[in-house]
Amino acid sequence: MDPQQLYNKMLAYYGEQDWWPGEGFEIAIGAVLTQNTSWSNVEKVLANLKKKDLMTPEKILNYPTDNFKELVKPAGFFNQKTQYLRNLCELWVKTPQPTREELLVIKGIGEETADSILLYLLNQPEFVIDAYTVRISTRLGFESFHKKADWKKFFENSLPKDVQLFNEFHALFVIHAKNFCKKNNPDCQNCFLQSDCHFWISRK
Repeated sequence: MDPQQLYNKMLAYYGEQDWWPGEGFEIAIGAVLTQNTSWSNVEKVLANLKKKDLMTPEKILNYPTDNFKELVKPAGFFNQKTQYLRNLCELWVKTPQPTREELLVIKGIGEETADSILLYLLNQPEFVIDAYTVRISTRLGFESFHKKADWKKFFENSLPKDVQLFNEFHALFVIHAKNFCKKNNPDCQNCFLQSDCHFWISRK
């Protein structure tokens, strides 16, 4: 099985996921906030920001930092994330269409966050590599890369450079990791990818 076949199988099983949640600069805010926390916590912060009408980089930069930290608290690491968001906002005000390289220079913006912003907000065909993608791909026996950059290259070289496909594939990895391919206690017995999975075969 190759990445395209995996995509086809997961799409047939789960259907379209219509990801990422949000619109406009909210997508970039969510991409930063979701670092090391659950999406339910991110939603609490986004609700706080919407109540204060703080969904643009200019408004965030003009809002008192200490007050902003209080709004960000539900996402955890609120001091860091406040600074990361301000760093991103400063770039965005100067460069509303930043490149991947410009995003990665910012403290607090790693490869996964940058690629999420580029894919979901700026509609750039950048394949997002997260822990779910690496876990599932490794268990299926695709490769055994140690760096996310190598996984990214692997998928981008294996698939058509298509924004919608990359968008859906990332969402499918997330839902499959939550439903079947969990970090501890994966539900291999009931997984529809069982026959293709090296991890399952090795456990039998």
